[in-house]
Amino acid sequence: MTDIKQDLQQIQTLLSDAFAITGSLVCLPSYGQSDPEQRSQLLSKIATHFEQATLQVRNLCERHTTLMSVPGKPTLEPIQMAGLVELIEDQWLHIRLNGLLPHCRYKTPSYLTDTMRRLLDDYERQGGKLPYFEQAVLVLDEHSNIEGRHIYDQDNKGWKAVSNAIKGRLVLDDDQYHLGVVLLSKTSTESVCHITILRPQDLPDFFALREFNYTTQLLYRGF
Repeated sequence: MTDIKQDLQQIQTLLSDAFAITGSLVCLPSYGQSDPEQRSQLLSKIATHFEQATLQVRNLCERHTTLMSVPGKPTLEPIQMAGLVELIEDQWLHIRLNGLLPHCRYKTPSYLTDTMRRLLDDYERQGGKLPYFEQAVLVLDEHSNIEGRHIYDQDNKGWKAVSNAIKGRLVLDDDQYHLGVVLLSKTSTESVCHITILRPQDLPDFFALREFNYTTQLLYRGF
C-alpha cells in the first residue's frame, strides 16, 4: 500500500505549484494591459494543477479511508461528488454535472473523465442499471450565467471527455456510426451541464420537451 505521507506530499506539491502560478498571474499588468493569451495559459495551468490534486485526493481516499459504522447511527450516504445520475422512463440516461464543461484548449480534461466514471460507478453501486445503446445521441446542454463565454466556444469545450467515458459502457463506440453529438446552451441563473444519452429516434421527443414549458424543468425533473 502506498504510504499516505507520499500521497499527501504529492498533493502539497501540486497545490504549491498552483499557488506559485497564481502569484505569477497576480504580478501581470492590469487586466486591460496584460496579454490575453498569456493570461489564458496561466489560468489553464492553475486549473490543471488543482484538478490533478483533486484526482489525487480521490485516489487517496479510496486507498486509505476505512468505512466505519457507529452503533446507533446510520452509515453516511455517498458523497455526491460533482453531479447526479437518473434514468428517465427507463430509456434516457440523464447526468447533471454541477459545473460547466471545462476548457480544453491547452490540457485534456482528465478531471471530467474521472468524474463521469465515478458518477456512473456510484449509480450502479446503488442498484441502478445503466442502459446500453446500439446507436445513441449524446446531448450536452449547458446552463450558464456567465456573459460572453467566447473562451468556451464549442470547439474549445472538453465534451470529448464525456464521449470517451461512455464508450464501451453505454454505447459500443464513439465513432460517427454509433454516437451522434449535440451541443446546446441556455442562459440561466445557474451554471450546470445536463447530459442526456438517448436513442436517435427519440430526439424529436427530447426537443419537444426541451421547447415546451422549459422553465418548469419538465425535462430534467428539478435536477
